[in-house]
Amino acid sequence: MVIIATVIAVLAGGTGLVVAITSLGTYKPQQQTSGAVLGPDAAVPQVFHGWGSPKLFEPLGERSKDGKALTEKEVFSEGELAVTKKLKLKLVAKELDADCSAALWGGTLLQRVSDAGCTQAARGLYASSDGRYVGQYTLLNLKDGTSAAELVESLKTLYRGGWALPLTSAKASFPGGGYSEAGGYALGHYVGLVWIGKVDGTEPTTKDDFVSLTLALRGAEKAVYRRVVAITGSAS
Repeated sequence: MVIIATVIAVLAGGTGLVVAITSLGTYKPQQQTSGAVLGPDAAVPQVFHGWGSPKLFEPLGERSKDGKALTEKEVFSEGELAVTKKLKLKLVAKELDADCSAALWGGTLLQRVSDAGCTQAARGLYASSDGRYVGQYTLLNLKDGTSAAELVESLKTLYRGGWALPLTSAKASFPGGGYSEAGGYALGHYVGLVWIGKVDGTEPTTKDDFVSLTLALRGAEKAVYRRVVAITGSAS
């Protein structure tokens, strides 16, 4: 019960952080010269924010203490993620790669995840029930919490020159050259990457609640919370 209460508090706090940080404006760094050079119609986030690992995930600071490999069923056990009572995000594609280079692009990013001992990259593509939004959640399995924190920090300037490859589906896809936003979260020795956009590629307006969409998409992180419980015990 304490873990569940903490999860709610963390996510609620995250909402405030997103709103606060978004209000500060948008930082758009130059594309990294060491990353892949993408064409003008590539799907790349225009905005990125990163957060360090909360104290809750300290039990997952070392993969050696959490050696069981991730599974698709574990990470994407829910076919729908609720945004509101009426709006849902529906899982339309998923992929779990043991070779992280199959899920990411950009020379510098690939080198960083290799140095971080990345052994798995789980990606899930979601389409909103109203047909307006597309989202992708990517979970990276790294060797330790230090590597995860460093990767998220590096993505604050690296993301335009290296990012997650988008999954494709007839039901949803990121429009080439369209506007999208992303976030990175260190979760112990894991890194979660959230990516949200509108199907038509336009920038969000006051009617588009990207904060709620992001929080809903982070429902895939329940797998990581379960691993905390598995290590600490339900009474911890």
